[in-house]
Amino acid sequence: MLVLRLLNVVAPAYFLCISLVTFVLQIFVFIPSMFRDPSTTPLFSPALLHGALFLFLSANALGNYVLVIQSSPEDLGKDLNLGKGAEVADWLDGSRSPGSALPSTHFCRLCARVTQRHDHHCFFTGNCIGSRNMRNFIMFCLYTSLACLDSLVAGMAYISATLSMSFADPLAFLTLLPHSISQFFSGALLSSEMFVILMLYLWLGIGLACAGFCCHQMLLILRGQTRYQVRKRMVVRARPWRENLQEVFGKKWLLGLLIPVQNVESSYRRQKEK
Repeated sequence: MLVLRLLNVVAPAYFLCISLVTFVLQIFVFIPSMFRDPSTTPLFSPALLHGALFLFLSANALGNYVLVIQSSPEDLGKDLNLGKGAEVADWLDGSRSPGSALPSTHFCRLCARVTQRHDHHCFFTGNCIGSRNMRNFIMFCLYTSLACLDSLVAGMAYISATLSMSFADPLAFLTLLPHSISQFFSGALLSSEMFVILMLYLWLGIGLACAGFCCHQMLLILRGQTRYQVRKRMVVRARPWRENLQEVFGKKWLLGLLIPVQNVESSYRRQKEK
């Protein structure tokens, strides 16, 4: 438990450091290297379009990241009816009464919070993912993967121009790291160039991981399930996939796709108002 709590603090700091390094490299290294002659650069040059695209992806990734943290399940846990005399220990040992809360509610030991439609605990946000922040979490994964892909392409273009090498051969990227390590220790490669090459593989790993996790999460949403329900082998009532999507993304899904906005009211609150 101590290791998990430490990871819950270190992982968000690690993500923010990677985001800061990526932003600095893009703004101060990759994008300026695309300008051949700033005085004759057209208004809609590839460099300016790339910079605008990167800022759009970064703003959405960071905005949804903040909303995942702000949409804390703790507020929902205060509103749940745990029953008279119910304690946190009742949630830990599973002795809560059937009518004390809605189905799929879960108490997280790390957060000390109750989450409706609990999916999992995300260490990179230090928060549980549930009905209130599921949409923002998926958008965060989506835009993080796209921002990493954008940084990967820009970094490869920078390395290709700096080291005068071509990535036309698919094996060139796979053999880039071992060749770079040998050149770095022989003094033929600068430390800044070696750092960019290491970041290329880091962006590739983070981008693939976020993209895979986003696709897996979307499949669960289409089936109306959460990771917690699958792990506990809970029976889920079959519903049309459109209703499952609307429950997570809401009717104004296009707005949430373009800009980071807070998630719609959870189904629990709608049921409570009824």
